[in-house]
Amino acid sequence: MKKIGFALIFISLCFTAMAQVKNSTAATRTIFAYGGQFTKPFMRYVIALTKKQNPRICFLPTATGDNAATIVSWYEVCQDLPMQPYVQKTFIASYTEPKTFEENLLSMDAIIVSGGNTLNMLAIWKAQGIDTVLKKAYNKGIILAGGSAGSLCWFDGGTTDSRPKDLAIIHGLAFIAASHCPHYRSEPMRKPLYFDNILRGRLSPGYAIDDLAGVVFENEQFVRTVAIDDKSHAYYVSVVNGKIDEKLLPVTEIIK
Repeated sequence: MKKIGFALIFISLCFTAMAQVKNSTAATRTIFAYGGQFTKPFMRYVIALTKKQNPRICFLPTATGDNAATIVSWYEVCQDLPMQPYVQKTFIASYTEPKTFEENLLSMDAIIVSGGNTLNMLAIWKAQGIDTVLKKAYNKGIILAGGSAGSLCWFDGGTTDSRPKDLAIIHGLAFIAASHCPHYRSEPMRKPLYFDNILRGRLSPGYAIDDLAGVVFENEQFVRTVAIDDKSHAYYVSVVNGKIDEKLLPVTEIIK
């Protein structure tokens, strides 16, 4: 009986050790959300986040309706950067697409989501199963990034201009358990509406970002703020003692 007991203890220790090794080698889940549109400094930063030479980076312009001018701008921004740029359109036909969305996106080192109509984008992703593919990419350690619609989509929710007349609340993919407000100081209606929605409990506390700033999350935890200039910032907005609390998040790095 003692031998059996020792054997069971040994097996248990082996499984524990194996689990620890597995956890230590698990991919880091990374999201880089910036407040405005993609720029060369933001793309340089994404390249650095991949920790790879000449990484494969895919642009996902669903929110623009695969707008041709936006796609051209993407290639122009990336043309002299040490990366391999790709585009994954969603307005496609089977005859012209030899690979699935999953095969294409999961072969990348980073995925950049464009700005545009957040509501339409999320609906198309769900219909095409791209939301599920992005979750797989996230768990695999592929860098997920974007601004405007491309930042809002990763959070629980926020406000969007995707509907006529007024900004409306929208729910995102919820990879990050917080709300989000892009264009924080560049669009006058964003900040007061964000405050009101959080204060009333319509949105959870979350991260507000100026157009030229960005926040990085690793394994669902906020780790740093970066910016293109010293005038751009990110903030954590919550409720303290029944009042809005806007906490400035210090910029860790100015990126060029």
